[in-house]
Amino acid sequence: MGACDAPFPERATAMTPTDAPSPPPLRTYVVCKGDTLSTIAESELGDRARWRELFEANRDVLDDPDCLHAGQVLQVPAH
Repeated sequence: MGACDAPFPERATAMTPTDAPSPPPLRTYVVCKGDTLSTIAESELGDRARWRELFEANRDVLDDPDCLHAGQVLQVPAH
């Protein structure tokens, strides 16, 4: 039996699925002309005041919360 053929039960145990809850499904939003983070927060999260959550979730594509471009794809955090 070669080294690769030896049973490794600890590997099998480590690779089995856990009972940890799976993350919520990822939602995205495509920016339209005239959109603001506030209007997107209102339509997608139910509260205009949650625009900062959108900004923080999209820091990789947004440098300025006031500078959105039509066609940008934003990640929408879970409710």
